[in-house]
Amino acid sequence: MTDTPGWASPGSPEPPRDDVRPPAGPPSGAVGDAAGGPGPYGGAYGSIPHQGQSGGGTGQYGAGPGSYGGWGAPMSPKPGIIPLRPLGVGEILDGAVTTVRRHWRTALGLSLGLAALEQLLQALGQWWAYERSGDVTEIVAMLAPFPLEVLLGVVAIGMLTMVVSKAVLGQPVALSEAWRTARPRLAALTGLTLLTGLIIAAPFVPGIALLVAGVVDDLNETMLGLGAILALAALPLALWLAIGLSLAAPALVLERQGVFAAMARSRRLVRGSWWRLFGINLLTRVLMGIASSMVLMPFTLAALAVSGDFTGSADSPVAATLPPLGLLIVAIGGTIVATFTIPLGAAVNVLLYIDQRIRREALDIELARAAGLPEYGSAGWSGQPTHPGV
Repeated sequence: MTDTPGWASPGSPEPPRDDVRPPAGPPSGAVGDAAGGPGPYGGAYGSIPHQGQSGGGTGQYGAGPGSYGGWGAPMSPKPGIIPLRPLGVGEILDGAVTTVRRHWRTALGLSLGLAALEQLLQALGQWWAYERSGDVTEIVAMLAPFPLEVLLGVVAIGMLTMVVSKAVLGQPVALSEAWRTARPRLAALTGLTLLTGLIIAAPFVPGIALLVAGVVDDLNETMLGLGAILALAALPLALWLAIGLSLAAPALVLERQGVFAAMARSRRLVRGSWWRLFGINLLTRVLMGIASSMVLMPFTLAALAVSGDFTGSADSPVAATLPPLGLLIVAIGGTIVATFTIPLGAAVNVLLYIDQRIRREALDIELARAAGLPEYGSAGWSGQPTHPGV
């Protein structure tokens, strides 16, 4: 962002590895290993004193002032929703929840509006299919809202990225400000969304083509079987591509990158950490899926109760075609679920991007400067208290 200098990408084309941060000499007053060895984090982090540690401490994890039961607890500045250091899985999830909790007016207000509009479009399409039954009608009703849903998703990602980036610095952001800052990037973000979607879907094309050909050719079992095998074989490649490009959107919005530069940037940031990012993304979606199912269950049961029965056929591309009242009930439940899952998913993705940059490029230093915290040389922070009220 132009008003937050910490987001600018470094000049070097290839960021350091996860375990090697930019080298810097120990700042004056830092207490570290007597022989000048690595600090408690290892690598080039430098030695970071512990909370309450005086100059006579060891600067390591041993006993001494600021240690707890023989293990030191080095302080990290926390101006906003996360401490400015490499993050654990729990801290990423907690940071996402804290973003929604602290900035609920902006995050939930935005997601509520977008979710309500998306659910309304889906309900209208299904109602139209209910009134005019037929395979073609149902397929059109299912696909017609897709372009606007993509556009709404782009707006959500762009604006929520700005909300999370401000929350990391401990700064509030209004909807109008998030829109004003994200709006210049929405066209590029739309292109990025469509391009990455095509790239991720490309491995499935041969398998889907064979499946379609098998259906057209009177359910040709050979084609159907081969198509299913190819579709399953494409899944690992599609997942690899999806995680490799998952950080492109934050890079495009926050670093003002172009579409292809953002994709290349994401691949560099993910390199060497693919399994970690995959695991966190999978965990996030499993947790949100469980929570969503629990919330949607009573709405689904209520919709079935008022409708009396499913009216769609078993082979219909629409899972269940409900009468208008049932569709309204399902839409209300879907809106409630999406109001919370949209900002949580976006926040986790932005925090993963920030965490990767902290690990590789010492972004925490620039973020702390942007947040107005006292500087600790160029390699770390010395006993800075956490932000009041955090």
